[in-house]
Amino acid sequence: MSHDSTAAPETAARKLSGRRRKEIVAVLLFSGGPIFESSIPLSVFGVDRQDAGVPRYRLLVCGGEEGPLRTTGGLELTAPHGLEAISRAGTVVVPAWRSITSPPPEDSLDALRRAHEEGARIVGLCTGAFVLAAAGLLDGRPATTHWMYAPTLAKRYPSVHVDPRELFVDDGDVLTSAGTAAGIDLCLHIVRTDHGNEAAGALARRLVVPPRRTGGQERYLDRSLPEEIGADPLAEVVAWALEHLHEQFDVETLAARAYMSRRTFDRRFRSLTGSAPLQWLITQRVLQAQRLLETSDYSVDEVAGRCGFRSPVALRGHFRRQLGSSPAAYRAAYRARRPQADRSQDTEGTPSTSGALPSGQPGHAGHSLPPALHPDSPLPHQSRRTAASALGPSLAGSAPGVPGQRGAP
Repeated sequence: MSHDSTAAPETAARKLSGRRRKEIVAVLLFSGGPIFESSIPLSVFGVDRQDAGVPRYRLLVCGGEEGPLRTTGGLELTAPHGLEAISRAGTVVVPAWRSITSPPPEDSLDALRRAHEEGARIVGLCTGAFVLAAAGLLDGRPATTHWMYAPTLAKRYPSVHVDPRELFVDDGDVLTSAGTAAGIDLCLHIVRTDHGNEAAGALARRLVVPPRRTGGQERYLDRSLPEEIGADPLAEVVAWALEHLHEQFDVETLAARAYMSRRTFDRRFRSLTGSAPLQWLITQRVLQAQRLLETSDYSVDEVAGRCGFRSPVALRGHFRRQLGSSPAAYRAAYRARRPQADRSQDTEGTPSTSGALPSGQPGHAGHSLPPALHPDSPLPHQSRRTAASALGPSLAGSAPGVPGQRGAP
């Protein structure tokens, strides 16, 4: 899933300053950045594909600091332009930042702020969101990044509405994406916004990727505690919740175990994990359901009970919303993809208790997804962003698609 901006009037009315050109894209590179993320905007915006019906952009590769720039595998890059070239760009892309714990160079942040003030579209791919946040460009806005780094982004920049579920978020003049391949999704979205579906589809065919992907990052989340929560007292409550997913409990139960009011617990939980507690709990239950569907012969009704859902109907609804498939269809597609020997091993290892499966066990969520659920399945779907407040604490009071629901899913 992605969030498209229903841009505010003042955002929509912004125009480029006279020296900037809409067709010019500046890519801001730093030393220590990963080569894959860095290469995405270079390939999308820097290759002439007019013969395939893709309008041409003018690419300016800019060094955000003194070179040579070192990247993955010990490669050294020399950017042909410096920060001054950003002044000509209508779009500025920050494909990655080397470290989520260190501040970006101040002169680069100044260049980004100036570009935004002059009407440029600012894009952060993966950890590039940390650079945009450091420049203050994400304050009060929805944003995303790789799910592993979302808790850190939310904690370090509490004024940013971090949504770790999205592949990308378009907030009009500021856009962010999740990790690695989601950068391709966002760049295709930019081409689609600028030149229409036909141009984006032609580019997707050249890149051999789907023009749009469904779903978000939920399918990739694991059970690990976020790095930022490890030493926090709330970690004990989170660990308890993961150990007791088979029981029916609600967010009020977790708040009570933390000796906090529901409101305080919601706020603390979001600041540490980047997610509302109810949404996090539902995601963990769905992940547990995935594992049981992959590794056991329990019926869907039994899976629902062993994952703490109040009914099979609740499991089916949340499962379909998060993964785009029914539990039965997910199991069938998963097993159809796996060799018979692997499937027999799974049934031999069917758990006899309702405790959580270790993450290293066969069938962990990190395994390949069945074809119907694979992230590269070209199923056209794109959701619109609602008000930014929908990403805030109010999400803890109701699950997506279940208005007003509180308590256990």
